[in-house]
Amino acid sequence: MTDAPKDDQPPKRPEARIVQKDRVFDGFFKMDELTIEHDTHDGGSMTVKRLIFERGHAVAILGYDPARDQVLLVNEMRPGLLAAGDYPFNDSLPAGMIDKGEDEITAAVREMREETGLKLQNPQLIHPGAYVSSGGTSERLALVFGTVDMAKAGGVHGHVSEGEDIKTVILSSDEFIQRAESGALKDMKSLVCAFWLAKNRDSIRTKHAEATAENDNPPQTPAAQRPPRL
Repeated sequence: MTDAPKDDQPPKRPEARIVQKDRVFDGFFKMDELTIEHDTHDGGSMTVKRLIFERGHAVAILGYDPARDQVLLVNEMRPGLLAAGDYPFNDSLPAGMIDKGEDEITAAVREMREETGLKLQNPQLIHPGAYVSSGGTSERLALVFGTVDMAKAGGVHGHVSEGEDIKTVILSSDEFIQRAESGALKDMKSLVCAFWLAKNRDSIRTKHAEATAENDNPPQTPAAQRPPRL
């Protein structure tokens, strides 16, 4: 005799599977048409066709100078804004695709150097990756934080052969956060990082000040413990 299911058992999780994939565009970016069979929330099932934009996964970099309390952004022409009828030259955080064989940190260090000419120091992963627009693309975007020396920031960078024209933009963190809060920041990855920085800025600056003071005033070895002069 089979026991009846208990009322407190969790409902069956709906599942989905790709039954057919056809590449409908194969250029610099890729486009696939997927035929998907999936469960419905009422216990049934359905089959749908969806177009998916394929371009791999990416990383965005929040470069911050805790001594100057400044954030590094870049400005370049964004075709998506132009197509939407918005002003296309947009300030945003440096970002780029994660190459084959790279992890998020390695890609962030490389992209910072290529797009700004700066070295990203003490990089750390602040989010392993969120989907940019999961209804239409498989792209996952990771967020990396690191410190940079703004005294060396400036100029125009990027690979001309790849159509890149990337101008360095330096903002105070107050202005960066204010742009996010006012809606003036139009780039989603930059928006998320602005709110992260607003939450963590004080502790980052405190740790930096403590480390700087320790480096400027290293502990002295007592005279009795110093090796004798030869």
